[in-house]
Amino acid sequence: MKRSRVQFQKGLSLQQFLSKYGQEEQCQRALFRAKWPNGWTCQHCGSKEFYTLKVRQLYQCKHCRSQTSLISGTIFAATKLPLTTWFLAIFFITQAKEGIAALNLRRYLGISDTAALRLKHKLQSVMKNADDTLKLHGLIQIDDVYWGGKSRGGKRGRGAPGKSPFVAALSRNTKGHPIHIRLSRVKAFSSVAIKDWADQHLQPLSIVISDGLGCFRSFETCGHIHHSIITGDSKDPEKIKPFRWLNTIIGNVKNAIRGTYHGVSKKHLSRYLAEFSFRFNRRFRMELMVPALITFSAKSKPLPQHHLRLAEDWS
Repeated sequence: MKRSRVQFQKGLSLQQFLSKYGQEEQCQRALFRAKWPNGWTCQHCGSKEFYTLKVRQLYQCKHCRSQTSLISGTIFAATKLPLTTWFLAIFFITQAKEGIAALNLRRYLGISDTAALRLKHKLQSVMKNADDTLKLHGLIQIDDVYWGGKSRGGKRGRGAPGKSPFVAALSRNTKGHPIHIRLSRVKAFSSVAIKDWADQHLQPLSIVISDGLGCFRSFETCGHIHHSIITGDSKDPEKIKPFRWLNTIIGNVKNAIRGTYHGVSKKHLSRYLAEFSFRFNRRFRMELMVPALITFSAKSKPLPQHHLRLAEDWS
């Protein structure tokens, strides 16, 4: 049996990671390159000449004297944690196939429960923003999925009380292999919600395959080629051949959330779904996930704690 190239890739070992990012100075240089890939530029006058103020770790423009720090304007803004802690968290989150709980991050990083959860949610938000820029194209399979609600004795699937609906979409290549996924929480499976989702996440003239849920006909009204396949009420959805890959991925995501986190509130569900999507979409080159997430973090806007606590992400 042929070995899976993805499953047996080397990835990035902890020893390799520490050789690149084990010291604070190494992390600072990596963040500098990610934040200013074309060299430092003053945000006020555009000058590229600066002094480094070692005492306060600031960069001061030689011309207008304005100052900026390395972490200002990034996801790391106002943090009291060293970059080595942030980068090590990035390593654990990107290299753990089924995710890593904030409790384990706390133990590995030697920080408080609150700091570990805040750090994880901020990095998940970066992952979500990064993946939202990638629009699916080509042949795309869509399914409606539900999370939460009563674990026993309650109604299953569509219409069940207390459940959070989300869209699961999978793009496949000409050989039928899965390429990218998108897991997006939606307010409801309505025609309006699906049309808004398609406008945001699909490239024009995509070929969309779904089950017979009525709201999926909205794909036809927004410029896509849509085919529906009636699947019935199968007790083992992974065996439905047209949707085998998609249903397998959905099952893996649900099992990972249950096993790693034991439960996720609907308020933060989008972030956890985005974390799985981010890793899946970059699974072919695991060693590049760490520098990719560092770059996205450098380009992300600051996310204060009160915004993080109040935010409820959709689609």
